[in-house]
Amino acid sequence: MAQQNIPLVDLRAQYESIRGEIHEAVIEALDSTQFVLGPAVEDFETRFAAHCGAEHAVAVNSGTSALHLALLAAGVGPGDEVITVSMTFVATVAAIEYAGGTPVFVDVDPKTFNMDPSLIEAAITSRTKAIMPVHLHGLMADMDPILEIAKRHDLVVIEDAAQAHGAEYQGKRAGSVGDIAGFSFYPGKNLGAYGEGGAVVTKNSKYTETVQMLRDWGQEAKYKHVLKGFNYRMDGVQGAVLGVKLGYLEQWTEARRRNAATYKQLLSATGLALPIEPVGCRHVYHVYAVQLDDRDSAAARLGEAGIGTGIHYPVPVHLQPAYASLGKGVGSLPVTESLARGFLSLPMYPELTTEQINSVCDIISRL
Repeated sequence: MAQQNIPLVDLRAQYESIRGEIHEAVIEALDSTQFVLGPAVEDFETRFAAHCGAEHAVAVNSGTSALHLALLAAGVGPGDEVITVSMTFVATVAAIEYAGGTPVFVDVDPKTFNMDPSLIEAAITSRTKAIMPVHLHGLMADMDPILEIAKRHDLVVIEDAAQAHGAEYQGKRAGSVGDIAGFSFYPGKNLGAYGEGGAVVTKNSKYTETVQMLRDWGQEAKYKHVLKGFNYRMDGVQGAVLGVKLGYLEQWTEARRRNAATYKQLLSATGLALPIEPVGCRHVYHVYAVQLDDRDSAAARLGEAGIGTGIHYPVPVHLQPAYASLGKGVGSLPVTESLARGFLSLPMYPELTTEQINSVCDIISRL
């Protein structure tokens, strides 16, 4: 087979398609000299909140900051426990510890890869303050039972929606289902900045006011610091970039979904475990991960053919050396650990062509 050139993610292809609009928006932001927050950021906040079906969005400087401030706004502090998952990027767990909380892990469902609601109640203690489901790979967690459990136990539900821009559950968008949510706009995300960025999304005006102060040194007004805050503001250029890209997000999401459908059609006969889309859900396929018995060999074969792959994630958080103090060793989260051994992320981005997908699937089908 001829050598391919199919990256895991192709940021240049997307940039080239909107280069003119991006340059115009960035120059306008620079000319305004509103380099931190400002009108471009405010406009993006209004439009992104509407996209999520929520009343408020507060733009910050990263997805990690968004989760941190969401936790603080929800009242999480020292001594509080937050139930979450280990099959996630480390920022989910780090943010809980930044807020002073203690992460408590439950395992995930083997088909959706998301938090298994049937395991939550056994993890609840007198110290539990919140539940933080992660919408992994672009599929929302099974929110109805999570919300029901949270209501019975008077817990806050904080969505980690870093990978789920535009994802839906029973007709509701990610960011509008729980009490508060954190999004990431890291460049590789479905809606990515040209640098770092994030947003807190909520329907709760009190949470919004708190996050707005916390991102800007706890200021209620200039030099009036009513909270101990942070320097987590979004810069004006990123607001301008995101404002342009938000206008294309639905188009790009549908392209991802078409690509996922093509993968499913071409790989269905291989017997591999493929991503699923439960009834009532809209998967936005930030990642398209299959499961293989010999993942490393498959990645090597694809790499030799010039096809990029990734692993999301090879080592769960509970097995990372930095989080050994949480006391969860090998075997404590068997589904999570099994997925980590088998996951292989295939190329996925809106500009991916059917011919490229055919090339990827041809190699996989011959493994």
